[in-house]
Amino acid sequence: VETYPDSSIPPSASGILLAPWANRIAGGQWTLDGTKQQLDITEPQLGNAIHGLLRNTGYTARESSAASVTLAAEIFPQHGYPFHLVHEVRYSLDNDGGLRVRQELANLSARRAPFALGAHPFLRLGEVPSEDLVLRVDAAEKLTTDGAMIPNGRVPAEGADDLSSGKRVGGLDLDAAFTGLTVRDGAYRHVLTAADGRSVQLWAEPGFEYVHVFVTDKFPGRSCAVALEPMTAPADCFNSGEGLRWLEPGGKFGAEWGILADL
Repeated sequence: VETYPDSSIPPSASGILLAPWANRIAGGQWTLDGTKQQLDITEPQLGNAIHGLLRNTGYTARESSAASVTLAAEIFPQHGYPFHLVHEVRYSLDNDGGLRVRQELANLSARRAPFALGAHPFLRLGEVPSEDLVLRVDAAEKLTTDGAMIPNGRVPAEGADDLSSGKRVGGLDLDAAFTGLTVRDGAYRHVLTAADGRSVQLWAEPGFEYVHVFVTDKFPGRSCAVALEPMTAPADCFNSGEGLRWLEPGGKFGAEWGILADL
């Protein structure tokens, strides 16, 4: 994965965990039981609330071993989200050398709470320039967006949007979500491959029905960087209801994804 100094905030949200929503909420506004909610605007340039409520929150270590660590952070009632939740994540090394990530969200509130989960890892393959990698995403549909990056429809993932056979990253201008994903060996698998055959993949279990692909030339120290973001729901799910889940009081939801390299 891409790295950055401990002293800096994660550039382009590198590696952060997304809860209680992934991507954006249009204008930071949504309606709960007939009452308008206004989230803090955290993407001023587009006027949205972006990437949940834990972007700059510290996590506390709950347990650790030589091969795993479990971290937790609380989401307290606040502007536009009057619920109390705990987000827990367990990072562990698999026997195959891969990284497994389990995210769980628990509702400590007295009423049910809406949510989506996601993550924002940037993948790379050693020192290979990411623009030289080939990206494969097996998806049937791409979500279209308006000028504020809010979904307004979907189109078949065909032609320039068809990544199923792989496309060179350097030729992509992408900041879009895909869905209708194909399961391979029990998981969705999104793969970056180098010319010499080495590869790195982001896998996600069913439940992460969406993957957001973000290719940028703004990542510090890199001419090109690629984020492959597993999400249980797309942007603006609090308004569209697409992929939105609800946690009952005392309820818990968990799902897993991971990173696996073939070197």
